[in-house]
Amino acid sequence: MEQKQKKNDARRWKILAAAALCLLLIVGLFYALGVGWRKTPAPAKTVLSLWTKDSAAREELVSYVNAVTKKGGADYIPPEDRIAVFDLDGTLFCETDPNYFDYTLLVYRVLEDPTYKDQATDFERETAQKIVKQNETGESFEGLEVDHGRCIASAFSGMTIEEFNDYIQEFKKQPMPGYEGMLRGEGFYLPMLQVVDYLQENGFTVYVVSGTDRFIVRGIVDNSPLNVPANQIIGSDESLVAPDQGDQDGLDYVYDDDDELVLGGDFLIKNLKMNKVTVIMQEIGKQPVLSFGNSTGDASMAEYVTTNNPYRTLAFMLCCDDTERENGNEKKAEKMYALCEEFGWVPVSMRDDWTTIYGDGVTRK
Repeated sequence: MEQKQKKNDARRWKILAAAALCLLLIVGLFYALGVGWRKTPAPAKTVLSLWTKDSAAREELVSYVNAVTKKGGADYIPPEDRIAVFDLDGTLFCETDPNYFDYTLLVYRVLEDPTYKDQATDFERETAQKIVKQNETGESFEGLEVDHGRCIASAFSGMTIEEFNDYIQEFKKQPMPGYEGMLRGEGFYLPMLQVVDYLQENGFTVYVVSGTDRFIVRGIVDNSPLNVPANQIIGSDESLVAPDQGDQDGLDYVYDDDDELVLGGDFLIKNLKMNKVTVIMQEIGKQPVLSFGNSTGDASMAEYVTTNNPYRTLAFMLCCDDTERENGNEKKAEKMYALCEEFGWVPVSMRDDWTTIYGDGVTRK
């Protein structure tokens, strides 16, 4: 009887040991599929999968990130100093269809919007008509950038920030005139979204530093695949006031519990060229180490990032050389290639470095 009991006890121990082993295997499997694998960053080749394998720009970026994130390495940059600045139009987002997003927004507001077009001022109409003419003929108008900013400020004056954002969200739902399968708010360059994700996964803080109105950029980024918070978006600026403030200076008026900020109607600054440099220091307070742009409006930002910097730096410039998948411009692309050669910036070919731009479901008309 005692021997039989011992056999039963041994059998129970074997069963318990087998069950424990199975439990350990199950836990290990869940860890591998979940937490364990997620803690290991995906390799660059996977993250930047929309870049061609032989892209020199891609290889330069990956090499740079590997060098500056390697603890103990000669080029190591602490996470708090890993700051990357990106232009928006033509760098992260479709620049011309047929013009900048904020230019087309003004044309719609002043010439087409049934709730506003009859209230538009003569100056707003004249500016909108210049944009239309520029779209049709390519003609340039001196001072149009600032005139446009003034008109954006006045045409949306009195709106709350939320109302302005709601207006932009509705405008984003309009079809892109030059593309099939894409709305105005969907014009993000997918390979560049991968760059943003890749940098953030490697401890970089990403800022958007745009010439477009700050609140319009926030509206474009809102409810989009670009993962950059509103407080890391910098752009051209217009005034904000309290509705009851009237002509009182902000030093004299006290905000009360009945107030809500509204657009004040005054244009303050166009955030292009040297203005991008000064606003970076004013709002970020540190010299970035990476710059991404696409035009001479981003040249000062690129040079600021790469000049007299204590850390290893790079500046990338997109070249709009794709005329099949994108509204490219070969002359502008050639000019940018030449500037990259002159200043030591890294050129990015939209035609040769990317396997797609907007995704397979989007085609240029």
